[in-house]
Amino acid sequence: MIAITGANGNLGKLVVKGLLETLPANQIVAAVRNPEKFGDPCNLGVEARKADYDRPKTLTEAFVGIDKLLLISAVVPGERFRQHKAVIDAAKHSDVKLLAYTSMLRADTSTMLLAPEHKQTEEHLKESGLTFVLLRNGWYLENHTGALAPALTHGAIMGCAGRGRFASASRADYAGAAVTVLTQPGHENKTYELAGDHSFSMYEFAEELSKQAGRSVVYNNVTAAEYEAALLSFGLPQMIVNVVIDADLKSLKGELDSSSRDLSKLIGRNTTTFSQAIKSALPAFGQKE
Repeated sequence: MIAITGANGNLGKLVVKGLLETLPANQIVAAVRNPEKFGDPCNLGVEARKADYDRPKTLTEAFVGIDKLLLISAVVPGERFRQHKAVIDAAKHSDVKLLAYTSMLRADTSTMLLAPEHKQTEEHLKESGLTFVLLRNGWYLENHTGALAPALTHGAIMGCAGRGRFASASRADYAGAAVTVLTQPGHENKTYELAGDHSFSMYEFAEELSKQAGRSVVYNNVTAAEYEAALLSFGLPQMIVNVVIDADLKSLKGELDSSSRDLSKLIGRNTTTFSQAIKSALPAFGQKE
């Protein structure tokens, strides 16, 4: 049996849906904090088990009979490693045969704010003795397309990324990679650097958005301090603002770009382009496709 932690989240739901394309529902377990809130993507009888990162006993109980486990990274920075460690320790106690972890691009060398807890998790996973797969996910295209509404309203995208490049891919791409390593042999104890096949700058993103939306949208590059003030004025928590600004600044150093083709190889197709992501997102904002 295969279990997915965080199966109520955006990535988790896509992984479960992908697994259902190759496995019967009774071979899939959604390990979630609130089982009563789990929505089976295809209504085919996927079992939901309570798995609370902050209550280790629920984890060992949730992993009974599980052969393979996908640990989807927890949400709150500063709490991640403690929670990930609890999952890894419970998986070892429950004799899970393989644990795949959604880490981040070049977690062992990255200087991004989010990197240390991912690196700690990877190290603890290796030290645990469990058979592992490290899925080092790059930036998500949804991080860019999620802000189309204000961009279209104001005719501008704000940031401090300059000419920094993003080798972003879609959640569906990353979910597909997870499904592959969970259902196919030959991935044991391997590390995959997962990123989009083609990178882009935010200037290029704005240009493509303008083309598809039929209206002018520019990229307004500002200082980190100006960007921080703007994001805080929108009501975003300081913790999130720090991560967003850090990503932009680190893109200038090439930390969100990559020439790796691990992702497209795992999913057996080209990764989603930023142009395709914009096309898919625009209808949600009342724009033409």
